[in-house]
Amino acid sequence: MKLITYNVNGIRAAFTKDFLGWLKTADPDIICIQESKAGNDQIDIESLEKIGYYSYWHSAVKKGYSGVGIASKTKPHHVEYGCGIENYDNEGRIIRADFDGYSVISVYVPSASNIDRLEFKMQFCHDFLKYIKNLKKEIPNLIISGDFNICHHAIDIHNPIGLKNTSGFLPMEREWMTNFIEECELIDSFRYFNQEPENYTWWSYRQNSRANNKGWRLDYNFASYSLKEKLTRAVILKEAVHSDHCPAMIEVNV
Repeated sequence: MKLITYNVNGIRAAFTKDFLGWLKTADPDIICIQESKAGNDQIDIESLEKIGYYSYWHSAVKKGYSGVGIASKTKPHHVEYGCGIENYDNEGRIIRADFDGYSVISVYVPSASNIDRLEFKMQFCHDFLKYIKNLKKEIPNLIISGDFNICHHAIDIHNPIGLKNTSGFLPMEREWMTNFIEECELIDSFRYFNQEPENYTWWSYRQNSRANNKGWRLDYNFASYSLKEKLTRAVILKEAVHSDHCPAMIEVNV
């Protein structure tokens, strides 16, 4: 099973950049979308169906903001919209699809442009950790994919010293990610296969950052320890340019 996670920074804008053509070529079994920035009535679900995907979307109450989705070639048994916490669910940050023997979550962790949003982000992170720990009691085989808006280690960011006081690489955020991985018994699939530096999934639109590879690795495919022996490949797909992010892919024998 090939799964891709992709923060598209606006699904409607991505569609104008031949997102569908790219999706047909990439040919994932499942794609997790973040930052769709669209209501369900604004997403071309019919075109996705024509190329073989069932798709499910959890949009924010606020127009043109946040939003997550999952598109799959196999119809899931059940789709869970949100996590039951109103503040997060109003922002369209979590969606889960259940399949035979495993479940997939698409998550969009808040970014933090000021102190209030940093508090909101950290509360979301702590609540999400609790949510996943509880969920694993019911569904042990999880793949948690999305934009976490956190670089875990110095290898995951182009300027770790200069950016050490910037949200996305703060000690408290990085510590949370360590706790999340350990307490929820997860594998960072990309680092499981690749320990090389300069592998990023987001670049600022400023200062020609993408061309100069001045990036951050913010997008992850986490897999339960129980799936460890079934992981076969994990890569970053830098050639996709529909967004300021690029996709990350995982292959699993499920």
